[in-house]
This record gives sequence, C-alpha cells and structure tokens, in this order.
Amino acid sequence: MIPPTFDYLVPATLPEAIALLHEHGDEAKVLAGGHSLIPAMRLRFAEPSHLIDISHIPGLDYVREEGGFLKIGTMAREVVLKDLPWISERYPLLVDTTKMIADPQVRNLATVGGNLAHGDPANDHPATMLAYRAEIEITGASGARIVPIDEFFTDFFTTALEHGEILTEIRIPIPPSRSGGCYLKVERKVGDYAAAAVAVQLSLAADGSIEQAGIGLTNVAALPTRAVDAENALRGQQPSDALFAQAGQLAADASSPADDLRGSAEYKLTLIRELIQRALRRSVERAQGRKARFGKIIFSEKS
Repeated sequence: MIPPTFDYLVPATLPEAIALLHEHGDEAKVLAGGHSLIPAMRLRFAEPSHLIDISHIPGLDYVREEGGFLKIGTMAREVVLKDLPWISERYPLLVDTTKMIADPQVRNLATVGGNLAHGDPANDHPATMLAYRAEIEITGASGARIVPIDEFFTDFFTTALEHGEILTEIRIPIPPSRSGGCYLKVERKVGDYAAAAVAVQLSLAADGSIEQAGIGLTNVAALPTRAVDAENALRGQQPSDALFAQAGQLAADASSPADDLRGSAEYKLTLIRELIQRALRRSVERAQGRKARFGKIIFSEKS
C-alpha cells in the first residue's frame, strides 16, 4: 500500500513547527527520522493530511552531559549514540539498545526522540528509558515542561504529548560510579521487533550489594513496562543467581504478553525470566569493570 496524499511542511524554527501543529490540528503529524511514522502511513494506520518535518530545525541534534544529566536532543540520530566512545563507556545500556534497532541504514536516519514519541511498546528505547529513570522535555506554545518517563506512556501508542507539543529532549541521570546496564532482545531475525526484550540499569554499593536498579520490559504488555517489584527485590541485596532468578520471575509477573506470530504468551514469559537473569549478570559485570560474556540472542520458540 501507499499513503494517501499529504502536504509536506518544513519549518525553520521550533516555534514555527509548533504553530503549524496548532494550525492543522489532529490532521498534522511531526516527522523526525520517519522510521516509525512512514511505515504506519504506508499501511494506513496513520493518515495525516500534513507532515511537519522538524529535521531542518537547527540545534535539536545534540548529545551532551550537563547539569547532572545526559541530554539528548530529539533529532539526535541513533548512529551518533553508537559511535561516541564516551557514550559506550558511560552508558552501555543505551549503546546496547541502539545497536538492536533495525539495521545501519535505519540507524543513520532514525532518531531517539521519534522512537519514544511514537509510543510503541514494541520499540526499544521506551524500556531503556524506564530503566534509566529518564525525563522527557516537551515543548509547546506556552514553553517547555518536564515529564518523568513513568508518566510519559499513557496508553497503547499514546503518550503525554498534547496537541501542539513536540518532544524536544531526553534527559538521563548521569549514573554514579560502579554502575552498569544491559539491553537484551530476542528477535526472529535481525531488525525485527522483539518477541521480548529487557533493559537493566543498576549501581553497586561499596560492599558490592545492589544499591539501585531499574528494569524495563519491551513488547510484553500494551505499554512499555517497569518491573517495580523486581527492582525492589534487588535493592540492598548481594548479587547471586538465586536473587536474579527471583527478579526474573517478578519481572515475568509484571508482564502480560499475548500470543502472536513471534511466539506464545508462555514462551515470552519464559524469555523474560531468562533474559532478566542474563542482563543482571552482565550489568553487574560492567559495574564491577569486568568484561561481559554474552552476545546478541536470536533464536526461535523451539530453541
């Protein structure tokens, strides 16, 4: 299929883009990288009459540490995160996630902001931002406001973005020393949506116990999901296989997957239990400064 006809608008400034959103109302959509919106338009799941391309607005593609946060402008491309050495060193969970998104051609154009704004529970960054306890900056005609990531995803394919607003920045708290993270994803083939995926971010106390933990889950519920009970079970405990198995079960309990072409609900729950344990081990290794042992996982329901 091909999309119905639409008008293509290219604002030069953020205020101009916001004004165009107000002018055209619900018939307008913001276009960033386009790798979520364009496929939806081709299938006619989305039929905007106006596309507002913000990719030509200067100053929206930055990645920097400032004021206690890693700040990512909404137009920052996935490939930038993957290729910055200091991001790889300090934010391994973020780099893991970026590497799992589609293929190099897509990552050269796709944006972090667009991935989040689409509100798709099968996208990869939502779970990662939940694990990081990120904040989202949203800008509208009355200025900018900050939304905690736990309040950003409100319903299936629905976010806290209101009419006439644009996601302009993602803020990740700079992790303390002795921190590590990991994103693990099971997919039928490279570039596919996840059958299930997990994001883990944790920090260790001086005695080696888990001081803080964040866990996000991909594509196992109608919304990107935080495994709060699993996080609470980890906090203050010494890392162990038994603890990680307990966290895996609690994360599975927080999931509500459905049967589909990527596998049965029971299969996906099994994946969550296993992936949580692997991601926790790798995150602890990274927090301890040791080299992780695992690679990308691609296997079938029969594996």
